[in-house]
Amino acid sequence: MSETSPRDPVAEAFEAQRDRLRAVAYRMLGSHADAEDAVQEAWLRLSRQDTATIHNLAGWLTTVVGRISLDVLRSRQSRPEASYDARLPEFVVTVDDGPAPEDDVALADSVGLALLVVLESLGPSERLAFVLHDLFAVPFEEIGRILGKSADATKMLASRARRKVQATDRPAVVGREQREVVQAFLTAARSGDFEGLLRVLDPEVRLTVDTPHGEIVVLGATKVAAGAQWSAGAAVRGQAVLVNGLPGIVAWRADGSPLSVVAFTVVDGRIAGIAVVTDPARLAAMNLPDPG
Repeated sequence: MSETSPRDPVAEAFEAQRDRLRAVAYRMLGSHADAEDAVQEAWLRLSRQDTATIHNLAGWLTTVVGRISLDVLRSRQSRPEASYDARLPEFVVTVDDGPAPEDDVALADSVGLALLVVLESLGPSERLAFVLHDLFAVPFEEIGRILGKSADATKMLASRARRKVQATDRPAVVGREQREVVQAFLTAARSGDFEGLLRVLDPEVRLTVDTPHGEIVVLGATKVAAGAQWSAGAAVRGQAVLVNGLPGIVAWRADGSPLSVVAFTVVDGRIAGIAVVTDPARLAAMNLPDPG
């Protein structure tokens, strides 16, 4: 990273903002390396800017980091499969025999992990609107200028994102509707019912698969539905579970070894996020139920 002179007032002002900018970029991108790159790019842009034209440096830098982060998120969407340095959070798996027990300490401790999974399920515009407004109090008018949308349209994006995030506030209660949505997805996947899959997938659904070779990310209902064969494959049996408080399923091979653990984020009757672990090393480290 480039060194900045402590005698340079612009550099000093930037350094005073660095930690906050890094926090904005990390919540946008979910990657420490990408966040550092975004902050450094913001410094490069500032160093080329006539600072006399900047009346609010903090706001200007937040806008620049927001635009850089949005470009990165959109470039990920244009590449439906991509590897990231950040891995899925650790999975806490419990048997789903109905409403989860009130005193399940492991499940209670997993609330924050469920929130991380949901944040990853937001689309680029939703994520920008939610992160900047709800976490960093940036006005909707300023966020709208980054997105090229009106303040009202930006407010609607943030509201939709907020509903998805708030769905993690009650992770110990997986309702009948959520189970039915997940079951409808699994049934459609097994039968190859493409239209059935689209009916239960959020248009901006995010599928993340943790493999032995890194993470694969697929974005959007059409692409996720087209690749939904992963839900069947070599599995011979499955069991409903709770994964970090989210509805999920464990699948096993014929020899009884675990094939995958899947967590579903269901919001407003549709699947907004699917997180899958197929990495044998991570599966072996989990406390999984025995095959039924």
